[in-house]
Amino acid sequence: MSQEHRDKMGIPDNHELVQTDTKWEQRKGRDTDTYWYDEVDEEGNVVAKYVVKDSTSIYPPFDRTISYDKVG
Repeated sequence: MSQEHRDKMGIPDNHELVQTDTKWEQRKGRDTDTYWYDEVDEEGNVVAKYVVKDSTSIYPPFDRTISYDKVG
């Protein structure tokens, strides 16, 4: 799990993010990695679910965008 993803989503230090799936695709000049995460509290309970998209342009200047949606 990327620290950038944790920081972007504001996950508390005492919670864990468990990656449940991943997908890669390239289209329209973008290389996009999609990650699915469960946020788990210190007692092991799933408290939220997220989909994170980490996208980089394949052309200069190679800009990068990280976005997420809370889905549960």
